Amino acid sequence: MSKKPSKSNNSPENSGSLQLGRAVEWPDMPEKARLDRVPNPQEGTDYLVRFTVPEFTSLCPVTGQPDFAHLMIDYAPGAWLLESKSLKLYIASFRNHGAFHEDCTVMIGKRIASEIKPKWLRIGGYWYPRGGIPIDVFWQTGRVPKGLWVPEQGVAPYRGRG
Repeated sequence: MSKKPSKSNNSPENSGSLQLGRAVEWPDMPEKARLDRVPNPQEGTDYLVRFTVPEFTSLCPVTGQPDFAHLMIDYAPGAWLLESKSLKLYIASFRNHGAFHEDCTVMIGKRIASEIKPKWLRIGGYWYPRGGIPIDVFWQTGRVPKGLWVPEQGVAPYRGRG
């Protein structure tokens, strides 16, 4: 007897499978982390969603030492919204992940864009200095939709103790 194909974990019909409201194990690597999406009740309206991640951490792939960043993720949703608990778990999965700043920042942006298919998305990764040099990484999916209000990310360039 053949099984009927199961619906996507992210479909509205399967909202009971969301990580939200349930105890779940913390994923130990980004590839194992699941991003959940929920239907956008304002799908016909252009608006911006901003996630601020002030304490992002990952590991240097060469030395294994911790790297720290302030991430800003802005997106104009289409049919789907990114569920924030799943984002928190995904972000936490980088804690023991070794990758360069550029790779982490772009990987996060691309993964979110792939999962929720927003009208537009950008990510700014503002990395704290390692070796005396701060690195800021920016990625976006394309042009900002016409008429969308997009505030500046407001993260000042790193100055140290100047």
